[in-house]
Amino acid sequence: MGEFSIFHWLVVLAIILIFFGGRRIPEVMKGLGEGIRSFKEGMSGTSQTPTPPPAQTPPPPPAEEKK
Repeated sequence: MGEFSIFHWLVVLAIILIFFGGRRIPEVMKGLGEGIRSFKEGMSGTSQTPTPPPAQTPPPPPAEEKK
């Protein structure tokens, strides 16, 4: 077979652009990066993103007295 030439990579890039469009590619790459980051964190057993504290519900407003 042989190695991919620059022409082959241009054809692959053109096909990707046709399928996803120019606007969706950054979203796909962001998702891919987050997935890789999550995988690495899972493999190392540590989480570098802090977990948010549990949400606290505000106390109910005081009831008004009827006269």
